[in-house]
Amino acid sequence: MPKEIRLNAFDMCCIGHQSPGLWTYPGDQADRYNALDYWTDLAKVLERGRFDALFLADVLGIYDVYKGSPDTALEQAVQVPVNDPLMPVSAMAAVTRNLGFGITCALSYELPYPFARRMSTLDHLTQGRICWNIVTGYLDSAARGMGMTRQVAHDDRYEIAEDYMQAVYKLWEASWEDGAVLRDRAGRRFADPAKIHAIHHEGPHFKVDAIHLCEPSPQRTPVLFQAGASNRGRDFAARHAECVFINGPSKKIIRNIVTDLRTRAAAAGRDPNDLVIFTMITIITDRTTKAAREKHRDYLNYVSEEGALALMSGWTGLDFGAMDRDQVVRFDDRTNAQSSALEAFTTADPDREWTVGEIARHAAIGGRSPVIIGSGAEVAKELQAWVEETDVDGFNCAYVVTPGSFADIADLVVPELQARGAFKRDYAAGTFREKLFGRGPRLPSNHPAALVRPNRIDIGQGKG
Repeated sequence: MPKEIRLNAFDMCCIGHQSPGLWTYPGDQADRYNALDYWTDLAKVLERGRFDALFLADVLGIYDVYKGSPDTALEQAVQVPVNDPLMPVSAMAAVTRNLGFGITCALSYELPYPFARRMSTLDHLTQGRICWNIVTGYLDSAARGMGMTRQVAHDDRYEIAEDYMQAVYKLWEASWEDGAVLRDRAGRRFADPAKIHAIHHEGPHFKVDAIHLCEPSPQRTPVLFQAGASNRGRDFAARHAECVFINGPSKKIIRNIVTDLRTRAAAAGRDPNDLVIFTMITIITDRTTKAAREKHRDYLNYVSEEGALALMSGWTGLDFGAMDRDQVVRFDDRTNAQSSALEAFTTADPDREWTVGEIARHAAIGGRSPVIIGSGAEVAKELQAWVEETDVDGFNCAYVVTPGSFADIADLVVPELQARGAFKRDYAAGTFREKLFGRGPRLPSNHPAALVRPNRIDIGQGKG
């Protein structure tokens, strides 16, 4: 039997996400990002297509590395303006029943106590369909906005993240015991105080002495995504993540990352197959190969290579505006941004050298992701080839135009995958964690979060 492929839609509460300039394409609705019905309509399209989740990226700060200025990003709407990704989720949950919601939140600028409440609230309101993409940030402009001179060094941010995770695990998993909520109307007792505890966390970076403000939500801890593919980020993912979001421009690069992640998970005492790994992909499809290729050629008339370089400069910390277009890009581990973004185009594939111009052209549609162009059947076949050759579990599908790219996948690619037995025909029951793993709604007992539970209750190993 072929492996069942997972699909997430990859979006952001902004205008220009991964394909700079395409918001000007006729029929594209990205500039309606600040209208609630944009999000509710998109959620309906995705649930119709049986997408696993809508994965919402986010970034604090502005891309101001390119030419030492934010002007290009501002002029061309390169991930700015950008709204809070948590806000549209409740509305989307109200018009769907199964679609998951992956929310990117940078822990570098969030205190654990109020953040834990926001995630628990969303887990309640979505009936257990929330996941958290754990990131540490990568823009100095974000740090300056938060009153700092510059962001904390890359690897040090992960040391802070380790402490942060212990604090939120205690709030979600240890503050309210199972059975603490009584809802006893006759006895006039909502909860049993003896089963509710203040957690006392005193780590190197965070201190929390408080009772979690929310009663236990369906999943307690949201499904944990992690999107750091640097060496330190992979160690963090191997320890904490249930799902990992990676990206790179070729199967060879992705295969190496997947192998490394699963090896690290095993070394951390986890089943390497417990990591559900998604790689970013951009799909351009139509009813025929010819129509798909014509669509791609049409899109190229609207791309902004300068906008792509503004994105890449922000991601890598290198000012591509100060480099010639034919200059070969070399890896520099002294940058304090996303080191994995630079590695993907330099050291990860020693058989190829990338110039600034090649990176601009590649990133203009789909950012760092590869682009698959073809009929629905051709795309389905290629997605299966990616799974077989790289061992990924699924794809975060970036759009070229929205909602058109997502509707094309739902209507043309998903039926072909279903016909091949490689995609679900309907959603499984339960929370997002239950849909992904086929077991209970809570994290399993071999996860670090389980270590903080009262009396080390063995939770989450049974079938849901």
